[in-house]
Amino acid sequence: MDTTGLPDPNPPQPDATTAATAATATAATTTAIDDPLNNPYTSLNAICHDLSDLQDLATRGAWKSILDKVGHARSLNLLTKPHEHLTYLTFNVLALTKLRRPVDANQELETLLDGEDFNTPQFHYQNYPNHYPNMKGNFVPFALRWLHAYLPYSLAQRMKSLDRLYTLIDFIRSKKLKVLTNPSKDLWKRREILVLNTIISHHLSQKDFKLCLGLLNELIGICGDDDPNVLSKLGYVKMQYGDVEGAKKAFSAVEGMIGSESEVGLRNLVSRSKALMYIVEKDYVSAVREYEECIERDGMDMVAMNNKALCLMYSRDLSDAIKVLENALERVPTVALNETLVVNLCSMYELAYVNHADIKRTLNNWIARVAPDDFDSSCTRT
Repeated sequence: MDTTGLPDPNPPQPDATTAATAATATAATTTAIDDPLNNPYTSLNAICHDLSDLQDLATRGAWKSILDKVGHARSLNLLTKPHEHLTYLTFNVLALTKLRRPVDANQELETLLDGEDFNTPQFHYQNYPNHYPNMKGNFVPFALRWLHAYLPYSLAQRMKSLDRLYTLIDFIRSKKLKVLTNPSKDLWKRREILVLNTIISHHLSQKDFKLCLGLLNELIGICGDDDPNVLSKLGYVKMQYGDVEGAKKAFSAVEGMIGSESEVGLRNLVSRSKALMYIVEKDYVSAVREYEECIERDGMDMVAMNNKALCLMYSRDLSDAIKVLENALERVPTVALNETLVVNLCSMYELAYVNHADIKRTLNNWIARVAPDDFDSSCTRT
């Protein structure tokens, strides 16, 4: 029931003026670009037409608006360079995926790729000297590589998705061996962590606990044995695997990291881990107490609120369980509104009320007004 976050793959951009001056002064020198983000531009819009607008729409979950913007740019021929077309295609595929249209997203990718190779000449700067003088390297956005690996899973092609994810890990590790600068090393390290977490989630959904443990040990090797999020995930997997003592050991290691000035996030992570152990022992009262401490420290800890409500439900206190989730949606709808919480709330309505259909319909109408485009309203089961 606990989750950990993934890192933001966007690094700081180099200074455009310096890069432009260097390019002019040494016209005969070819600049190798190891990643599209590490290019000689200073702002998002300098990298690509209206890229800041696309990023803002994505941040707000306005995926339908992204589809409209991409279609508008394509129809008016506003994209003049090959990498701009690829960047807009990436946002289009992402928006289609978010809107649960994986077939359309996959078709968009298939029109681009000849097989599964992103290393063909059409994706290299040096093949477009008029657009990219004195530049070489591959301009495929990493997000597109990740979507290419993830999409088959949405199409019920789990093994194909895993094959591509493992291929992507090999690609990342080959880049790490070549990259020398610290910003690029950090960038590829974060990407490796992202993909490993995705693979672990796939295996965990299939209860492949032994594989998960091996991958988590790899993750510890990358992040270090003092990363509380990774150790907590290790404890969670061990608990699922039936190794309660191993889980306690991992959780205790995280608790040992708490100091007098530790951040709220770490303290809540420890409390949520303790609560999980109480749940295993069916001590729901103690679990609720741990979750309440989390909520007191951070009123937007939705994991704690959701799990507190579940513990109250298991304790046969449906009324208070419903109040916890309803209050969360009322206070911080932008944070609390996710499918897991809504599914749980609707299940509680079905258990508590005879007229649950009317109540869920009211909830569904409210969600339609405030939810982002990618919210799956079918979770209300109306």
